[in-house]
Amino acid sequence: MIRPVSFSDAQQLLNIYNYYVINTDVTFDLQPLSLQEFQDKLHEITKAFPFIIYEENNEILGYAYAGKFRSRPAYNHTLESTVYVKHNHYGKQIGSKLYAELIKQLKQTNCRVVLGVLTLPNNASVKLHEKYGFTKVGHLREVGYKFNTWLDVGIFELKLS
Repeated sequence: MIRPVSFSDAQQLLNIYNYYVINTDVTFDLQPLSLQEFQDKLHEITKAFPFIIYEENNEILGYAYAGKFRSRPAYNHTLESTVYVKHNHYGKQIGSKLYAELIKQLKQTNCRVVLGVLTLPNNASVKLHEKYGFTKVGHLREVGYKFNTWLDVGIFELKLS
């Protein structure tokens, strides 16, 4: 089921996220977050933006949320979306279900544009964004450095209104 996040979910969410920090380049965090850091992040996001989880048999298998794209006030109607699926549960359409619900919720806000900011190459994430109507509007070359590799970032845009 898809439901709103609860603060009691923090440890399971952190476990999902830290797997990606340690093992992949899809996030540019270099060190695993502490539970307190993740709880602080969760608190900040949920004050103003949707944060949903996908749960099956009391196990969180994925999550999605939207947050500020940038802090300057002119960007207040532009959000950045995020989705993570537990690493051993790919191919079950969890990310798609989460994204469909997140976009539905964002359409009920005053948000005008949602951006997906993706490490490239990342075919699965690119396909997910394209499935929901995001268009690639930017490609930043070698702007991140992780695992002794320079990484590109793609920016994908979805206009909601």
